[in-house]
Amino acid sequence: MAHNDLDVEQLAAYLHLLPHQVRRMADRGQLPGRRIGGQWRFAEEEVHSWLEDRIGASHVDDLSDVQKVVDRWSNNNQEVVCLANLLPVEAIEIPLSARTRSSVIRRMCSLAAETGLLWDAARMSEAVLAREELHPTALDNGVALLHPRRPQSSILADPLLAFGRSFQPLPFGNQSGHLTDLFFLICSTDDRVHLQVLAKLSRLVGDTGFLADMRDCTDARSALQLVQKYETALDALS
Repeated sequence: MAHNDLDVEQLAAYLHLLPHQVRRMADRGQLPGRRIGGQWRFAEEEVHSWLEDRIGASHVDDLSDVQKVVDRWSNNNQEVVCLANLLPVEAIEIPLSARTRSSVIRRMCSLAAETGLLWDAARMSEAVLAREELHPTALDNGVALLHPRRPQSSILADPLLAFGRSFQPLPFGNQSGHLTDLFFLICSTDDRVHLQVLAKLSRLVGDTGFLADMRDCTDARSALQLVQKYETALDALS
């Protein structure tokens, strides 16, 4: 078995399932896998993509369980991702100076580049737009979790987040027709960090109190303080 492949027992451990449940899901086409010599094998990269899609589609009540799955999959339970540490104040813009989907993506990537941690805003913009064309990241609660399909380690010094709030909600590809006014850009250097950040950020934006407070923010420093406040409360529940 290749070093980046998981067998049924390994995947069951990662997903907190029993092996027979994994086999049943694979047989039904609910998991990305392939049969080799009559045995199921699951590529880590495909598991990553499956988990990413699961995070984006999860109901708020399920996100805590998904977080545990991601922590187990990443094999990094001892290191807690701190969103506030990844969000420099210079990467926050209120109000966001963009009015269309493409201009939002370009502006968010420009904000990230202003930190000095992203070296090629245009390339990141292209990768994020390609991800949006594949499957929009705008949620029904007015939040978009922008990110490229795969980490862009070649143009990043370190992982980081950017945030923008538009005073006027705009169409951003949400399949239910909801408008979007809060935008997070996730820039990751590897798959594991990407999943950890995406899972934790998904839980954070599932808090209606957090969203209401962020929509009341009028400056970058206050927005960062709110992220710190709500993330601390979230960590206390974990």
